[in-house]
Amino acid sequence: MVRANGAVSLRELARVVQTSEVTVRRDVRALEAEGLLDRRHGGAVLPGGFSREPGYPQKTHLAAAEKSAIADLAAGMVEEGDAIVVGAGTTTQELARRLARVPGLTVVTNSLLVAQALAHANRVEVVMTGGTLRGSNYALVGSGAEQSLAGLRVTKAFISGSGLTAERGLSTANMLSASVDRALVQAATEVIVLADHTKLGADSMFQTVATDAITRLVTDEHTAAEDPTARELDALADCGVQISVAALGLHAETPPVHPQPSAAAPRRPVPPAGVAPGAPLPGQRRPAPHGAPLPTVPRLAERIR
Repeated sequence: MVRANGAVSLRELARVVQTSEVTVRRDVRALEAEGLLDRRHGGAVLPGGFSREPGYPQKTHLAAAEKSAIADLAAGMVEEGDAIVVGAGTTTQELARRLARVPGLTVVTNSLLVAQALAHANRVEVVMTGGTLRGSNYALVGSGAEQSLAGLRVTKAFISGSGLTAERGLSTANMLSASVDRALVQAATEVIVLADHTKLGADSMFQTVATDAITRLVTDEHTAAEDPTARELDALADCGVQISVAALGLHAETPPVHPQPSAAAPRRPVPPAGVAPGAPLPGQRRPAPHGAPLPTVPRLAERIR
């Protein structure tokens, strides 16, 4: 899995092989001793010091629940009428899906995935940078993207990356992506980094944002015995980074509980005078005849591949 994806989390490994994280951690330690991989906080990467960047199909399956929880928490930091920039990545894509409900929002992005998530949000204005398409993560990069961001000023920047350490800050494996992310950050008053626990303590080749330029980190809860992630978070906090931890249980949906009608209560509303029994009330649709197909909601047919 590490060879295919470039990185993998202990939680995902435990789920795939159907065992505990304690067992997975012990096995990963043994594989590291053989030189087959390098351990990272909460996961493992290819050996060699710097993790390579996995492609978009692999990223979508890495720490999916954690990314969803992070996006839920980060979306609450966006207010009506804000102007923000959102960088490329699967975590920022999750954030964009939740921003579609924020009225009067303006989003500047170099990510086709972020733009697609907001394409049908009538109350959100999407501004895309220019640039050259980088197919591995569906992002616009290069001088065209950087020049389109010159002179821009927004309230917040939401970005992600390949690794985050207190010593070096946010980093990524691609030089062009790092350069555009720096331009996004320079346009914002606040810099908010979205990074799940597998990226904490990991380092990559190109620095994106220095630690002292990061306003806030939004990450997921990861409690494990002797987990070095906690030490990395403490070090980031000592550097002045505000830490927001998303609880994984908060974003899960629970089915609504419908109270059972009492015996004395009527099971159907009583129609007003002049309306025949069984006829639809004002504002209601007449039920479809038995066997008739239910109406369908149009779905987005186009996907970026």
